[in-house]
Amino acid sequence: MRFTTIINFKTYKRREDVLKLAKIAERIDKRIIVGVQATDIEEISAKTKLKVYAEHVDPFNPGRNTGFIIPEDVKTSGAVGTFLNHSEHKLKFRVLKKTVKRCKGIGLKTAVFASSLKEAKRIERLRPDFLIYEPPELVAGDVSVSSAKPDAIKKISNKIKMPFLVGAGIKKREDVVIAKKLGASGIAVASGITKAKNPAKEIRELLI
Repeated sequence: MRFTTIINFKTYKRREDVLKLAKIAERIDKRIIVGVQATDIEEISAKTKLKVYAEHVDPFNPGRNTGFIIPEDVKTSGAVGTFLNHSEHKLKFRVLKKTVKRCKGIGLKTAVFASSLKEAKRIERLRPDFLIYEPPELVAGDVSVSSAKPDAIKKISNKIKMPFLVGAGIKKREDVVIAKKLGASGIAVASGITKAKNPAKEIRELLI
């Protein structure tokens, strides 16, 4: 199985800087998955060959839903998938379940974040396309999940049957190597790339 790399742009990059970073990622590896704001999906999908994910969608059908993002519209804009349940946008499980079901119904892939083994086991039952373990206390920090939570990664590898990714604080190749050795099938990164002075160098550093 190919090792998966996801870059979550969050709102670190805006306007032309989003495309600039996406182009850098594309030149290095077209298989990288990028998560961007809903307003950037159409441009990044049209101007790169990267797999583009929305950073979030809501479970509603078209209709009276002011201020929400429905799955159909991000797919129409060019997204092939969406992130769900990130620690910065947590969902109640019943809402998450409904949202995953809606996405499956229209063929939109899901990458669902879990903050613990307990949550990962619940999410596994929803059969998302990707399950990503990210301890919220390490998100956007300087300490990686690989160095701070190796036992947790190993437990997830032993307790769940589906492939999983890990994220939070990953900035060095060593972090990736350890994560893979412990059973992860990919990584999710954000500030380590989006805030880097030389993002191309940092992306190459993390690809294995």
